[in-house]
Amino acid sequence: MRGLGARQSGDDGRGAEGRGAEASRPVLRATSGTAVAGLVAVGALLAGCSTGGTGSRDEGAARADEVASAAPAPSASASAGQPDKRVDPIALIKGDPKIGERLKADLKPCVADAYPVDTSYGNLTGGTSPDVVVNVMTCGDAVGIGTYVYREENDRYKNVFMAEDAAVYATIDRGDLVVTRQVYAKGDPVAYPSGEDVITYRWAGNKFIQHDWVHNDYSRAVGDGGLDGSAPSASPGN
Repeated sequence: MRGLGARQSGDDGRGAEGRGAEASRPVLRATSGTAVAGLVAVGALLAGCSTGGTGSRDEGAARADEVASAAPAPSASASAGQPDKRVDPIALIKGDPKIGERLKADLKPCVADAYPVDTSYGNLTGGTSPDVVVNVMTCGDAVGIGTYVYREENDRYKNVFMAEDAAVYATIDRGDLVVTRQVYAKGDPVAYPSGEDVITYRWAGNKFIQHDWVHNDYSRAVGDGGLDGSAPSASPGN
């Protein structure tokens, strides 16, 4: 299926060679009392560099402690966005009173203990913990049948958004919730919908509000579907 169905940072720029040359200048400018020692040091350096035939690159990589001290420490805001725990999406769905019993009963593993569920973590509602987006699909065609957003409040996950339309799928895009719904016309095969609606939601106060909407119509002259749902015929050669 198209779209959804297919499943859906201080170097000065001179480099190691430039720094090596700069480091040797104080030795060459040494006073007469230390000139001999400086030349001996330079000679030893050149001898070491000649081994292997790669010039100043034979000095090797910078020490790990030097690199660590030079690299900026990650900010608290950067690390706070990383999920410190994973949730059990099946338990969330099964224990959600907002979800109907029929969907819960139909939610079974496709193979062994593999459920047709995708789970995403991200910052959608500005909470202290990452929000969780769960997409439930069919086993055979991987068509979305329900999408749910959970926000952690008082050590419990609360359902703050849900859509249970046919061919629906939600993703997190830079803090926005993007919900895609495939649009089918009469006679459309499952893999070839006629178009899609892409709706962007943003958290405001205590709920999601619609921020943007885009509709896309798909060409039916390309792909395996053809204009009548059959495979398209090959164009005659010149």
